[in-house]
Amino acid sequence: MSRRGNAASLPPPGHTAPEVLDPVEGLVVHHRNRSGVVRDFDFATLPGTDELRCSLAALFAVRSRAWGSHASAEKVFGQVRAFATFLSQRKAPPLDLDALTASVVDEWWLGLKSGQGGRETFRHVSALLQEDPRLRQGRVAQALARRVPRLPAEAQSYEAAELDGIKACAVRQFRAAWLRIAENAERLRRWEEGSFPSGGPEDSLGQALDLIARTADLPRYSSNGHVQASAARAVGGLSPEVTWKRLFLDRTEATALGVLLMAEFGWNLAVIDVMPTPTAAPDPGPDSHRTYTIQIWKHRGKRFESENVTDTGAGSPGRLITQALEATRFARTLAHELAPEVDRFIAWRPHSIGWPPIKRERLTAVGPLRFGVDRADAVRWGKQTGTGSPFRRGRRTVVVDRGEPAQHSQDTHERQYVLPDKRVQRAAAAIVAAGAASALQQARETVDLSAQLVDRRSQGHGETATADCSGTSTGPAPLPGGGCGASFLLCLGCENARIHADHHPRLALLHQALANTRSVLPPPSWEPRWGDPFARLEDLRRKVGDPLWQQARDRITDTDRAIVDDLLNGELTP
Repeated sequence: MSRRGNAASLPPPGHTAPEVLDPVEGLVVHHRNRSGVVRDFDFATLPGTDELRCSLAALFAVRSRAWGSHASAEKVFGQVRAFATFLSQRKAPPLDLDALTASVVDEWWLGLKSGQGGRETFRHVSALLQEDPRLRQGRVAQALARRVPRLPAEAQSYEAAELDGIKACAVRQFRAAWLRIAENAERLRRWEEGSFPSGGPEDSLGQALDLIARTADLPRYSSNGHVQASAARAVGGLSPEVTWKRLFLDRTEATALGVLLMAEFGWNLAVIDVMPTPTAAPDPGPDSHRTYTIQIWKHRGKRFESENVTDTGAGSPGRLITQALEATRFARTLAHELAPEVDRFIAWRPHSIGWPPIKRERLTAVGPLRFGVDRADAVRWGKQTGTGSPFRRGRRTVVVDRGEPAQHSQDTHERQYVLPDKRVQRAAAAIVAAGAASALQQARETVDLSAQLVDRRSQGHGETATADCSGTSTGPAPLPGGGCGASFLLCLGCENARIHADHHPRLALLHQALANTRSVLPPPSWEPRWGDPFARLEDLRRKVGDPLWQQARDRITDTDRAIVDDLLNGELTP
């Protein structure tokens, strides 16, 4: 079905799917990417017997149908080659996959488990091997099906100052290019309107700019390829800055734009590399703020998703899109004239247009122009600026700081980005500690006084250091021979205890002493020993009321002081 729900057209009669595995020798796999480009993978170059290589090629051919890019196929082919090399180095190499043993698989796993790349190799190759009917049962199947968890992420986000420095470097490069192109675009517009007198220097420069806009170059001598002298005089020299760079970005400036897009939106390099041109809404609205719709390519889902961003002025994310469109407009216009089917946001001109572009799956060049920003561009930019390739760590930083997923699931966001990040862990330590302290405070506030408040002493109750006791048989620590083995501080948390006005001075003094101790002892030392008694005394103070509590403090005796000292020193602890 098509996306509109109509029935898709059927292939012509006699149509058959292209062969994936070479039908003659069975050792060459023809991988077709999503663009229909075919690349061959020759398993005859792998070590091992013909039977083993044929088996690996057949499994590779089946799984390769799901891979939309040659990069995926190349990665797995390299991993299969590493596996075949490992088998060939055994004392008795297996002649085919049916001779593979669990001990060999275990040995292979032990050699790979220490690294993230090794684990990925085991994960991919074992999934491929499990497609073989001969390896679906027994101990070999169990060894291949073992769980392979990921190691903690090696890449870490930037510190705030590091990313700010990278952004500042990219801003300097791209802003200078944008201002240069905007200035020359204005000169070209005025020349097209006939604002300059014919034959003058401004007219000559306008003609040269018009030629640069249409060809990305100036006229050259056919004999040596140098720019013609008349054109050089019109633009003021031969350097790229006064010739084609008047209207086009170069490789470094295009990469700087990619860095800014990453830092602003959190897009990864693969998204920026193939991004089509954002489209502006036809009606800017009553506030005249232009809104762009940006198509984001989801490589795993093989689909586009859209994001909307508005240019609300300087410093807004939409303003970067506006400036990027202005900086690349001449390159995109020329690309459309040379190849109308091409729609790429980032377009630039290399310094040497005679050099052939690197062959890749996606379209990288049309005429004198290049498209996108790839890993090689990022590495080169990192070396030039001294920052290193910033896209992977920079995207991680933006995603972590944003606090929400970007082109991935919530689970991936938390598991791969947030939890392993050391910067997040450092920032979370204070938050966790504050939360624990708050929880402890709430817990302390729930520790209430269990002793009962009475008006006067009862003759049948025994006196303790902090209260009167109505009985020990149901106390917190009854002794076999009678009595209670608990600390006198626990009397405040015992329902058998009775507190009357004669106890208030001593308990007010104990409350003050514990508060003083709290100010000099670290919380880990004070809380376990004195936290609960202090919370119960706080509850007692609230129930008695501040006026009576103050009166009780005025009635403190030397006996009360001696008993409290003994309590704090442990003299009265059973």
